Amino acid sequence: MASFKKIADTAIGFIYPNVCQLCGAQRATSIEGFVCSRCWQGVRFIKPPFCKRCGLPFQGALTTEFECTNCREMKLHFRSARSAVSASGAVLEVLHRYKYKRALWFEPFLADLLIREALPELRQEKWDLIVPVPLHAAKKRQREFNQAERLATFLSAAAAIPMDTTLLKRVSWTESQTKLSRDKRAENMRNAFTMRKRRKLHGERILLFDDVFTTGATTNACAAVLRAAGAGEVGVWTVARGL
Repeated sequence: MASFKKIADTAIGFIYPNVCQLCGAQRATSIEGFVCSRCWQGVRFIKPPFCKRCGLPFQGALTTEFECTNCREMKLHFRSARSAVSASGAVLEVLHRYKYKRALWFEPFLADLLIREALPELRQEKWDLIVPVPLHAAKKRQREFNQAERLATFLSAAAAIPMDTTLLKRVSWTESQTKLSRDKRAENMRNAFTMRKRRKLHGERILLFDDVFTTGATTNACAAVLRAAGAGEVGVWTVARGL
Protein backbone atom coordinates (compact mmCIF):
# COMPACT_ATOMS: atom_id res chain seq x y z
CA MET A 1 0.00 0.00 0.00
CA ALA A 2 2.81 2.43 0.90
CA SER A 3 4.62 1.74 -2.37
CA PHE A 4 1.39 2.20 -4.33
CA LYS A 5 0.82 5.56 -2.62
CA LYS A 6 4.36 6.61 -3.48
CA ILE A 7 3.81 5.69 -7.12
CA ALA A 8 0.48 7.53 -7.16
CA ASP A 9 2.04 10.65 -5.63
CA THR A 10 4.84 10.52 -8.21
CA ALA A 11 2.29 10.21 -11.03
CA ILE A 12 0.34 13.20 -9.69
CA GLY A 13 3.61 15.13 -9.53
CA PHE A 14 4.07 14.70 -13.26
CA ILE A 15 0.61 16.16 -13.92
CA TYR A 16 0.68 18.85 -11.24
CA PRO A 17 4.11 20.29 -10.37
CA ASN A 18 4.97 20.61 -6.68
CA VAL A 19 3.86 24.22 -6.53
CA CYS A 20 1.16 25.76 -4.34
CA GLN A 21 -2.04 25.93 -6.35
CA LEU A 22 -3.11 29.08 -4.51
CA CYS A 23 -0.14 31.46 -4.69
CA GLY A 24 1.83 29.67 -7.42
CA ALA A 25 5.08 30.73 -5.79
CA GLN A 26 5.93 28.31 -2.98
CA ARG A 27 6.61 24.58 -3.00
CA ALA A 28 3.73 22.29 -2.03
CA THR A 29 3.17 18.59 -2.68
CA SER A 30 0.14 16.38 -3.28
CA ILE A 31 0.34 15.15 0.32
CA GLU A 32 -0.22 18.76 1.42
CA GLY A 33 -3.08 19.22 -1.06
CA PHE A 34 -0.84 21.60 -3.02
CA VAL A 35 -1.21 24.33 -0.38
CA CYS A 36 2.05 25.83 0.87
CA SER A 37 3.00 26.80 4.42
CA ARG A 38 2.65 30.51 3.63
CA CYS A 39 -0.95 30.09 2.45
CA TRP A 40 -1.61 27.86 5.46
CA GLN A 41 -0.94 30.90 7.65
CA GLY A 42 -4.14 32.48 6.35
CA VAL A 43 -6.30 29.67 7.77
CA ARG A 44 -8.47 30.79 10.68
CA PHE A 45 -9.29 27.89 13.01
CA ILE A 46 -12.47 28.39 15.01
CA LYS A 47 -11.73 28.53 18.73
CA PRO A 48 -13.86 29.51 21.75
CA PRO A 49 -15.79 31.57 22.46
CA PHE A 50 -18.47 30.48 20.02
CA CYS A 51 -22.22 29.83 20.04
CA LYS A 52 -22.94 26.61 21.91
CA ARG A 53 -25.51 25.57 19.27
CA CYS A 54 -24.10 26.49 15.85
CA GLY A 55 -20.44 27.20 16.56
CA LEU A 56 -20.54 30.81 15.34
CA PRO A 57 -17.38 32.46 16.71
CA PHE A 58 -17.76 35.48 18.97
CA GLN A 59 -15.31 38.36 18.74
CA GLY A 60 -14.55 39.25 22.32
CA ALA A 61 -14.01 37.78 25.75
CA LEU A 62 -16.71 35.56 27.25
CA THR A 63 -16.52 33.32 30.29
CA THR A 64 -19.98 31.74 30.00
CA GLU A 65 -21.78 29.80 27.28
CA PHE A 66 -23.92 31.81 24.89
CA GLU A 67 -26.42 31.19 22.11
CA CYS A 68 -26.43 33.47 19.08
CA THR A 69 -29.50 35.35 17.83
CA ASN A 70 -29.80 33.11 14.77
CA CYS A 71 -30.10 29.99 16.93
CA ARG A 72 -32.54 31.59 19.36
CA GLU A 73 -34.86 32.46 16.47
CA MET A 74 -34.72 29.03 14.77
CA LYS A 75 -36.22 25.72 15.79
CA LEU A 76 -33.11 23.57 15.67
CA HIS A 77 -33.31 19.80 15.30
CA PHE A 78 -29.62 19.15 15.93
CA ARG A 79 -27.97 19.35 19.33
CA SER A 80 -24.97 21.39 18.21
CA ALA A 81 -22.85 22.19 15.18
CA ARG A 82 -19.11 22.70 14.97
CA SER A 83 -16.79 23.73 12.15
CA ALA A 84 -13.04 23.48 11.88
CA VAL A 85 -12.20 26.78 10.17
CA SER A 86 -13.66 30.04 8.95
CA ALA A 87 -14.88 30.02 5.32
CA SER A 88 -12.67 32.94 4.33
CA GLY A 89 -9.47 33.69 2.46
CA ALA A 90 -7.57 30.66 1.20
CA VAL A 91 -10.13 28.22 2.60
CA LEU A 92 -12.99 29.87 0.74
CA GLU A 93 -11.05 29.82 -2.52
CA VAL A 94 -10.09 26.16 -2.06
CA LEU A 95 -13.68 25.16 -1.31
CA HIS A 96 -15.01 27.02 -4.33
CA ARG A 97 -12.47 25.45 -6.70
CA TYR A 98 -12.95 22.03 -5.11
CA LYS A 99 -16.75 22.06 -5.41
CA TYR A 100 -17.34 23.89 -8.66
CA LYS A 101 -14.15 23.29 -10.66
CA ARG A 102 -13.47 19.73 -9.48
CA ALA A 103 -10.07 20.60 -8.00
CA LEU A 104 -9.88 17.31 -6.14
CA TRP A 105 -6.17 17.73 -5.40
CA PHE A 106 -7.19 20.04 -2.53
CA GLU A 107 -8.80 17.14 -0.64
CA PRO A 108 -5.80 16.32 1.61
CA PHE A 109 -5.68 19.98 2.70
CA LEU A 110 -9.41 20.11 3.53
CA ALA A 111 -9.35 16.72 5.24
CA ASP A 112 -6.40 17.80 7.37
CA LEU A 113 -8.20 20.94 8.54
CA LEU A 114 -11.26 18.88 9.47
CA ILE A 115 -9.49 16.05 11.27
CA ARG A 116 -7.23 18.36 13.29
CA GLU A 117 -10.24 19.98 14.93
CA ALA A 118 -12.94 17.31 14.85
CA LEU A 119 -11.06 14.22 15.97
CA PRO A 120 -10.22 15.33 19.55
CA GLU A 121 -13.87 16.22 20.17
CA LEU A 122 -15.35 13.13 18.53
CA ARG A 123 -13.18 10.91 20.70
CA GLN A 124 -14.93 12.30 23.77
CA GLU A 125 -18.37 11.06 22.71
CA LYS A 126 -19.97 7.97 21.21
CA TRP A 127 -21.41 8.46 17.72
CA ASP A 128 -23.00 5.59 15.85
CA LEU A 129 -22.94 6.89 12.28
CA ILE A 130 -21.61 9.69 10.11
CA VAL A 131 -24.18 10.76 7.52
CA PRO A 132 -23.03 13.16 4.77
CA VAL A 133 -25.60 15.62 3.45
CA PRO A 134 -26.78 14.19 0.11
CA LEU A 135 -26.89 16.03 -3.20
CA HIS A 136 -29.85 15.88 -5.53
CA ALA A 137 -29.21 13.19 -8.15
CA ALA A 138 -29.23 15.73 -10.99
CA LYS A 139 -26.76 17.99 -9.20
CA LYS A 140 -24.50 15.06 -8.43
CA ARG A 141 -24.47 14.09 -12.10
CA GLN A 142 -23.66 17.69 -12.99
CA ARG A 143 -20.85 17.99 -10.44
CA GLU A 144 -19.76 14.33 -10.77
CA PHE A 145 -19.22 13.93 -7.03
CA ASN A 146 -20.65 14.83 -3.62
CA GLN A 147 -18.06 16.87 -1.76
CA ALA A 148 -19.65 16.14 1.64
CA GLU A 149 -19.53 12.41 0.99
CA ARG A 150 -15.90 12.44 -0.13
CA LEU A 151 -14.68 14.52 2.83
CA ALA A 152 -16.78 12.51 5.29
CA THR A 153 -14.86 9.42 4.18
CA PHE A 154 -11.68 10.89 5.68
CA LEU A 155 -13.42 11.74 8.96
CA SER A 156 -15.02 8.30 9.16
CA ALA A 157 -11.65 6.57 8.76
CA ALA A 158 -9.86 8.84 11.24
CA ALA A 159 -12.56 8.63 13.93
CA ALA A 160 -13.48 4.98 13.30
CA ILE A 161 -17.16 5.89 12.97
CA PRO A 162 -19.07 4.07 10.20
CA MET A 163 -20.40 6.24 7.39
CA ASP A 164 -23.86 5.63 5.94
CA THR A 165 -24.81 7.20 2.60
CA THR A 166 -28.05 5.21 2.29
CA LEU A 167 -30.22 6.90 4.93
CA LEU A 168 -31.02 10.32 3.49
CA LYS A 169 -32.18 11.26 0.02
CA ARG A 170 -32.50 14.73 -1.45
CA VAL A 171 -35.80 14.86 -3.30
CA SER A 172 -35.99 18.48 -4.45
CA TRP A 173 -33.55 20.49 -6.54
CA THR A 174 -32.49 23.83 -5.09
CA GLU A 175 -30.24 26.42 -6.67
CA SER A 176 -27.15 27.64 -4.81
CA GLN A 177 -28.12 29.23 -1.50
CA THR A 178 -25.04 31.43 -1.32
CA LYS A 179 -26.85 34.75 -1.83
CA LEU A 180 -30.13 33.90 -0.09
CA SER A 181 -31.37 35.19 3.27
CA ARG A 182 -31.73 32.89 6.26
CA ASP A 183 -35.52 32.69 5.86
CA LYS A 184 -35.30 31.96 2.12
CA ARG A 185 -32.71 29.24 2.74
CA ALA A 186 -35.00 27.58 5.28
CA GLU A 187 -37.94 27.80 2.88
CA ASN A 188 -35.84 26.22 0.11
CA MET A 189 -34.94 23.30 2.35
CA ARG A 190 -38.48 22.57 3.51
CA ASN A 191 -39.31 19.01 2.40
CA ALA A 192 -36.02 18.82 0.47
CA PHE A 193 -34.92 15.59 2.21
CA THR A 194 -36.48 12.27 3.09
CA MET A 195 -35.43 8.89 4.45
CA ARG A 196 -34.67 6.33 1.76
CA LYS A 197 -37.21 3.50 1.52
CA ARG A 198 -38.97 4.75 4.67
CA ARG A 199 -36.05 3.58 6.80
CA LYS A 200 -36.37 3.82 10.56
CA LEU A 201 -33.80 4.50 13.22
CA HIS A 202 -33.75 3.20 16.79
CA GLY A 203 -32.13 5.87 18.93
CA GLU A 204 -28.82 6.04 17.06
CA ARG A 205 -26.64 9.09 17.61
CA ILE A 206 -26.04 10.55 14.15
CA LEU A 207 -23.26 12.92 13.12
CA LEU A 208 -24.34 14.91 10.06
CA PHE A 209 -21.51 16.14 7.87
CA ASP A 210 -21.33 18.89 5.25
CA ASP A 211 -18.56 21.00 3.77
CA VAL A 212 -19.84 24.43 4.89
CA PHE A 213 -22.26 25.65 7.58
CA THR A 214 -23.80 29.09 7.02
CA THR A 215 -27.28 29.57 8.50
CA GLY A 216 -27.77 25.86 9.22
CA ALA A 217 -30.85 25.56 7.00
CA THR A 218 -29.57 22.50 5.13
CA THR A 219 -28.28 20.53 8.10
CA ASN A 220 -31.33 21.49 10.17
CA ALA A 221 -33.65 20.10 7.48
CA CYS A 222 -31.64 16.87 7.42
CA ALA A 223 -31.63 16.65 11.20
CA ALA A 224 -35.43 17.07 11.32
CA VAL A 225 -35.86 14.09 8.99
CA LEU A 226 -33.43 11.94 10.99
CA ARG A 227 -35.08 12.81 14.32
CA ALA A 228 -38.55 12.07 12.91
CA ALA A 229 -37.23 8.68 11.75
CA GLY A 230 -36.06 7.80 15.26
CA ALA A 231 -32.53 9.20 15.69
CA GLY A 232 -31.73 9.69 19.35
CA GLU A 233 -29.56 12.74 18.81
CA VAL A 234 -28.06 14.58 15.85
CA GLY A 235 -24.84 16.57 15.83
CA VAL A 236 -23.23 18.46 12.96
CA TRP A 237 -19.64 18.88 11.80
CA THR A 238 -18.44 20.85 8.78
CA VAL A 239 -15.06 21.80 7.43
CA ALA A 240 -15.84 25.51 7.29
CA ARG A 241 -18.17 28.07 8.89
CA GLY A 242 -19.58 30.94 6.86
CA LEU A 243 -19.55 34.16 8.87
